[in-house]
Amino acid sequence: MIVEALAPKALEDGAALPGALLTELTALYASAEEFQQLSGDFPDPSDIRPEQVAAALAEELAQPGAEVLLARSEGRLVAVAVTLDRHPDPADPDPWLGLLMVHADERRAGHGRRLAAYVEDRFRAGGRTGLRLAVLENNPKALAFWTALGYEETARRPDLAHGRACVVMRKSLGQGPSGG
Repeated sequence: MIVEALAPKALEDGAALPGALLTELTALYASAEEFQQLSGDFPDPSDIRPEQVAAALAEELAQPGAEVLLARSEGRLVAVAVTLDRHPDPADPDPWLGLLMVHADERRAGHGRRLAAYVEDRFRAGGRTGLRLAVLENNPKALAFWTALGYEETARRPDLAHGRACVVMRKSLGQGPSGG
């Protein structure tokens, strides 16, 4: 699996993503219809449009310290992750994993686990000691996935953007690579 960062300038000042990449990203987002229904991030989870995906990514990248990571396997976009090097709450010292989504056709192939390990290893290499994320309470599959990767519940609270009920989870990054 090859991971590359989407350049923040890719969406600045109304710039458009390259058409082929936006088509791939839209297909990935649309493939996760079950998650999209749970999250409510798009008005019609069964009809996600390229301009909606571009706007969502631009909103993510507008946050200070945000990064969008694209994971490819055999040239195909299989997963996307959004990270924040710090949470908007200044009392929270940990970086955050804001989104990790795997294309529905590529699930259960280890891409999500490998992308999570990649993110953990990058923050660990940068001297960070923990990584946090929030899982929607109504998403038991995601809760099971993150628990299996060693994340532990630290709190339950609404998310900052939409007030949705979430489980906040944290993993200590310790020393050494997470493997993968």
